[in-house]
Amino acid sequence: MKQGLLSEALYQICALIIAVIVVHAAYVAVIRPNAELIQQQQNVLQQTDENFVPERSVYIIMKDFEQETCIILLLWAMSIIGMKTQKTLQERKLLERTLIQVSDGMSILPEDSRNFARPVQALAEDERQYLLPRALLSGLHRFQTTKNIQDVATTVKDTCETEADRMETELTIVRYIAWAIPSIGFLGTVRGIGTALGQAYQAVSGDIVGVTVSLGVAFNSTFVALIVSIFLMFLLHQLQLLQDRLVLDCQNYVDERMIRHLQVPEKDGHL
Repeated sequence: MKQGLLSEALYQICALIIAVIVVHAAYVAVIRPNAELIQQQQNVLQQTDENFVPERSVYIIMKDFEQETCIILLLWAMSIIGMKTQKTLQERKLLERTLIQVSDGMSILPEDSRNFARPVQALAEDERQYLLPRALLSGLHRFQTTKNIQDVATTVKDTCETEADRMETELTIVRYIAWAIPSIGFLGTVRGIGTALGQAYQAVSGDIVGVTVSLGVAFNSTFVALIVSIFLMFLLHQLQLLQDRLVLDCQNYVDERMIRHLQVPEKDGHL
């Protein structure tokens, strides 16, 4: 478990570093040079033609530091969501396998719990850490100890709820990124408006280029941040839906494949 947490933390750090390098390289090599060239051409046309209306360019919309930061955070969050999604899909594959060898009409007695647990314990070490094997083993061990079916159902339910809480907690960093991206966009808005107000004297004298550029920074940063945030929240909710379905399907699997086959002899207790 500790090794898994360490590898996950290392993955997130490496993903952030790679996102910073890739995005910054793209901005330095492509986005900012093209944005500066287009901006210079538009400034010249605005000064020579009063009726000129500049077209919105993707390079100009994306060129500022706030937008670069938003894209970096988006790629970082997507890498974390991708890792969680892959792990969840791997856990779902166990639902297609028969881990408890019991057919219709068969009963599982308390003294048989150890035998039925052996196929689950024979799984690979990584697979034994998944929710379904842990729920099955917890239920079988509980049944062997207490010989009470209600205790088994409670134990399985608690195991699934604990796993759901753990999955929810591990998504905290993604939720923080989803909150931080719009905030960074608003910081760009404040910076752009503040710069535009500082250049108001130029607009009074007839030179509105500086003011329009600064207002463009304000609106572009908010626009990009909101678009990125909407996309990220969609991915996050899809992951949450996948994880919630995994927990429910695991609980149903245990109910159908194990709990309904449990039986306590009358001399040991009640059904």
